[in-house]
Amino acid sequence: MNAPQTMIPQANPGAGYQAQKGAIDAAVQRALGSGWYILGQEGEAFEREFAAWLGTTRAVGCANGTDALALILRGLGIGEGMAVATVSHTAVATVAAIEMVGAVPLLLDIDPDTYTMDAEELASVLEDPPPGLPPIRAAIAVHLYGQACELDPMLEAAATAGVALIEDCAQCHGATLHGRKLGTFGAASAFSLYPTKNLGALGDGGVLATDDFELADRIAAIRQYGWKERYISSLVGVNSRLDEVQAAILRVKLTALDAGNARRREIAAAYDAALAGGPLAPPVRREDAEHVFHQYVLRSPHRNDLMARLKGMGIGTGIHYPVPVHLQSAYRDRVPLGPAGCAETARAAQEVFSLPMYPELTDPQVEQICAALRSLAG
Repeated sequence: MNAPQTMIPQANPGAGYQAQKGAIDAAVQRALGSGWYILGQEGEAFEREFAAWLGTTRAVGCANGTDALALILRGLGIGEGMAVATVSHTAVATVAAIEMVGAVPLLLDIDPDTYTMDAEELASVLEDPPPGLPPIRAAIAVHLYGQACELDPMLEAAATAGVALIEDCAQCHGATLHGRKLGTFGAASAFSLYPTKNLGALGDGGVLATDDFELADRIAAIRQYGWKERYISSLVGVNSRLDEVQAAILRVKLTALDAGNARRREIAAAYDAALAGGPLAPPVRREDAEHVFHQYVLRSPHRNDLMARLKGMGIGTGIHYPVPVHLQSAYRDRVPLGPAGCAETARAAQEVFSLPMYPELTDPQVEQICAALRSLAG
């Protein structure tokens, strides 16, 4: 079969802009015309609207999702001489945020079915930390690909150990567990607003959320040099601000997020049906949770061959993520691992790949992808 002239990309943030172009352009013009471009009315309105949508009392905008995690850690007083547990199967941003505040990341393994943190290993290291490690003062649970971690035992283990549980929600905007949105369970939660996210800016952006008013106020000061009074730093701070133009864009895109997530689930259901009876298993869904399919991830020891075959049929794919953090040259043999040695993480990295997934995929495109998936059984 000859490859179609037009490849369906694995991600397409430009399509999200085109889908709401009129409203986004008007919002940008409103922000530009205001004459106020940093920490103004658009940012304040986005923070209120995001918190109301999520179900938390406070949200604080910032420059990006990495900073959102680092600001939470700073706000909780976590830094040098402390360790933070998280996973190696994540965007490197999660680990970078821990090191940004001077803490030591402890990288744990994943559950091979959902690719999220192994809750038993977290409980084990909190009860009996690895020798030579600074005290563990926080854990970052990464809700990967659009669905929840096994949060209940994690929260219990963290509470028993007196450790803050932080939710990394960079890929799960709108996903739920027990009917409650992710990002409302831990001490605080961090969301990336990178353009390819379920809620994406047209540039960089981040937001964090919490029900702790004092923590939110502290973080709001830290994000701007520690100012509570202009030009006077009452706290050691940084510069991490969500600009007014991006906030205005995000206010528009937030109005379409729930519908976009519903479309993602519809596309995922079509992929599921196309895979039925074939060599590839659909992604595992956690019980009593609602997936929002930031990524639709398949797994095969024949990944490279399958990706090449799909490319030949005009279907773009991606790998999230090809090299675990602990095996990347910047971190290898330097960052401590949990007792499992991230063995499942290393195996998954050799086999996972992602299909196209975004709400703007047309029905004909979805059918083209489904036909390609059905052909893989042959």
